[in-house]
Amino acid sequence: MIYIFWLIYLGILGTAAIGFLIKGEYKTKAAKVDFVFSIITWIGLFGYVTNNQILTPLVWKYIFVIGLLWDIIFSFKYVNKEEAYEEIPPSFRPIVIGITLIIFVGPLYYGLFQYAFR
Repeated sequence: MIYIFWLIYLGILGTAAIGFLIKGEYKTKAAKVDFVFSIITWIGLFGYVTNNQILTPLVWKYIFVIGLLWDIIFSFKYVNKEEAYEEIPPSFRPIVIGITLIIFVGPLYYGLFQYAFR
C-alpha cells in the first residue's frame, strides 16, 4: 500500500515539473537550476521507490545535502518575492513557505535520505 502512495507522489512531482516546463515557468537562471535539481532528486526518489541502485550511495549523499540546501534557499529567497504570497503579511511569509516546503518536498527528501544512507 505504501508503494502505491510513493508512486502517486512520484507522479505528482513529475507532472508538476513537466507542467511548469511546458508553461514556461522556468525563465530565470535560478528557476532553471531548480528544475535541474528537481529532476536529479526525482531520479533519486525513483530509485528509492523502485529499489534500484542508479548511482552510488555516496553520490546520493551529496545530492541529498546539496539538493536540500538548494530547495531551502530557493524557497525562501526566490519564491518569497512571487505574487503567490502577496496577500500574506510579510512577517508570516517565512512560516507559510516553511510549512509548504515541509508538506510538499518533505517526502522527497525523506525518500532521498533513505536511498542515500541505507
